[in-house]
Amino acid sequence: MSGNDWAFEHDVTASPEHIDELGHVNNAVWVRWIQDIATAHWNAVARPEDRESYVWMVTRHEIDYRGNVAEGETVTAETFIPSPPRGARFDRRVDFRNADGKVVVSANTTWAMIDKATGRPLRIRPETAAPFRPYG
Repeated sequence: MSGNDWAFEHDVTASPEHIDELGHVNNAVWVRWIQDIATAHWNAVARPEDRESYVWMVTRHEIDYRGNVAEGETVTAETFIPSPPRGARFDRRVDFRNADGKVVVSANTTWAMIDKATGRPLRIRPETAAPFRPYG
C-alpha cells in the first residue's frame, strides 16, 4: 500500500520479454501492468464476499506515454479510484513513476463490475465501493 490509505502501489521491473525493438517496454506490456495492478488492488482491498461474487472487465483505456523504461529499470505503479462509481462502472487512475519520481506512463481506465454467476454487469453498491473511496 502507498502512504495514502486510498492508493495502492506495486513495483515492476522490466525484464527482457517486456522490451520491444526500440529498446524499451512495449505498449502492450503497459496495458498488462495496468490490469495486473488493478487486479492486485481489488484482491488486497475488496471484501472477501465481493471477491467471490464479482469480476472486473475493462471497457476503456486512455494511456499517456511520457517516457521510456529500459530493461532492468523499475517503476512504481500507483492506482486509485478517483470518483464514485456510475452504475456498474468505476474509473481507475494508474501512474507509473521511474526512480526519479517522474510519471512515465499514466492511464485512466474504466472497468465494469460483472456478476460471476450470471456474467452480467451489476450496479456497484456502496459497501463494495467503500474500501476504494478517496472521494467525498
